[in-house]
Amino acid sequence: MNYFRCQSVFKNMHHIKGEKPIYILGTGLSHNGSSCLLKDGKIVVAIEKERLSRVKHDGGNDFLSVQYCLNHAGISVNDLSLVVQVANFEKENIQKHKFIGKRFFTENCTVPFITISHHLAHAYSAIGTCPYKECNVLVIDGCGSPYHHCEDLQGAVIPTDTNSTPGLYAEKDSYYHFNGSHLQALYKDFSVIELFNRKYPVHLPTSSHSIGGFYSMVSNYCFGNLDDAGKLMGLAPYGRAGVYTTPIFALENGRVHLIEAVLALFDKPMQVEERPLKTHFQYYADIAKWVQTETEKAIQYIFNARLAFNKHENICYAGGVALNAVANTRILRQTGIKNLYIEPAAGDNGLALGCAFYGWIEILKQPKIPHTGSTLLGAGYANNTIEEAITQYRINNPDIIVKYTFYDDVINPTATLLAEGKIIGWFQQGAEFGPRALGCRSILADPRKKNVQQLINSNIKFREDFRPFAPSVLAKEVKNYFEYGHESPYMILIDRIKPEWKEALAGIVHVDGTCRVQTVTADWNKPFYDLLEAFKAKTGIAVLLNTSFNKKGMPIVETPYEAIDFFYQCRLDVLVLNNYIIKK
Repeated sequence: MNYFRCQSVFKNMHHIKGEKPIYILGTGLSHNGSSCLLKDGKIVVAIEKERLSRVKHDGGNDFLSVQYCLNHAGISVNDLSLVVQVANFEKENIQKHKFIGKRFFTENCTVPFITISHHLAHAYSAIGTCPYKECNVLVIDGCGSPYHHCEDLQGAVIPTDTNSTPGLYAEKDSYYHFNGSHLQALYKDFSVIELFNRKYPVHLPTSSHSIGGFYSMVSNYCFGNLDDAGKLMGLAPYGRAGVYTTPIFALENGRVHLIEAVLALFDKPMQVEERPLKTHFQYYADIAKWVQTETEKAIQYIFNARLAFNKHENICYAGGVALNAVANTRILRQTGIKNLYIEPAAGDNGLALGCAFYGWIEILKQPKIPHTGSTLLGAGYANNTIEEAITQYRINNPDIIVKYTFYDDVINPTATLLAEGKIIGWFQQGAEFGPRALGCRSILADPRKKNVQQLINSNIKFREDFRPFAPSVLAKEVKNYFEYGHESPYMILIDRIKPEWKEALAGIVHVDGTCRVQTVTADWNKPFYDLLEAFKAKTGIAVLLNTSFNKKGMPIVETPYEAIDFFYQCRLDVLVLNNYIIKK
């Protein structure tokens, strides 16, 4: 069903309390796929496909994530009022019942379907979850929808070369205004796609002048994986300033273009056998430093240009580039933005949220319902389900003795174990939606513990030893430990540790003295807040080391069984599942 016909179907719909609920399913068919279910404008549940398939960055088909959402809500496909979907390059040919495999919908499904363009979904993911009634929205990512798939072009300023130069163009960055009920594009920039340009030793994955695409390319260059952008950001502080000084981007007329000749300098790609990272560490660290610095300049240039074009005191930011916490902090501190909201699931995993909110606000013309700010959008697991998981694990692994204890109040015994130096797997409530573990699917430790970073990287996460860990801190205490004291509930900004705490809390301090901080309040994660309070009462420290409950290459654990299985595969000391504490 197309956009205009669907609007006609819903134009007279008015939801009255007591009538049948309005369920809208948003679903993302790009990489990092996900699905989200709204009930009367509020998120009921949302899940990333990788958590279910156990394949990192999985996408392309939404059967598992749709099934998960409907099962959690206890509804069927026929209870849905609308499905809104998004992919990347596909639009008209996305079938209800089939897309890169069987979907959860039958061919004869009568639920209205709408397919929207990529940046529109990113923008609405921020609109639906932000605290603002009105705002401007900036989207920067690796590659959006092709020009001819975009339904948000009318009224926007679009550089003329998009239409005058031959080639297939895709969204590069988009800037919008949301007036409380409708989103209007103000400025959209596009980049030509060159999939087969082999002039240089490396090439961008899609768009020729994309900031996100270039950063992914360098991630692949340094680590052999396009999706290791976060790792590249962590490697950059080990690099030396001034080793590479060549500009990477041309910053002109409010636009960013890659200086193509720079690609010739990337002539030593990492190969596990021939050029292992460890033996060529400084070379790749210098590359990462250069690329991170130039990327920050480019992002800030776009922000300044768009704010000069149309300023607003409330700015939302989404798209995969918005996950660069170092650049985000520079934006916050140097652009003069009064209020900045960065979508926690800024990458393609957040597209499903945007689809759902687009359906509620734009198609059904319903008022935006204030979001709680929580990212804990997964399904929770009851204690009886955890007992069933323990029983099943014992059956499957008869040689392993599973020792566990049930506690009415698990907070104080857990805080005691942490204060004793134990490294703990912490599994509570519904899983966080997005790439960060924020205190529900986390590995936790005392940041004062000697060599804790090396212990977790080597024996639990099984990843590179340079990778840093984040501090979770009581929001009311953040200024005691960190210089800027930003509010940062989504672990998407960095701060600088105060000198007096640098050695004492070495486990959460990166090599350059920075930390990717999570500030914790009681309003949407009470158990984790209470744990931090209890740990402070025992140690005087209101900070815990927090990293995601997974290992290298593994999606964050979703189910109790997965948590138990991983617990016995690594050197975690303790596993806390709801009210159960399991020890080895």
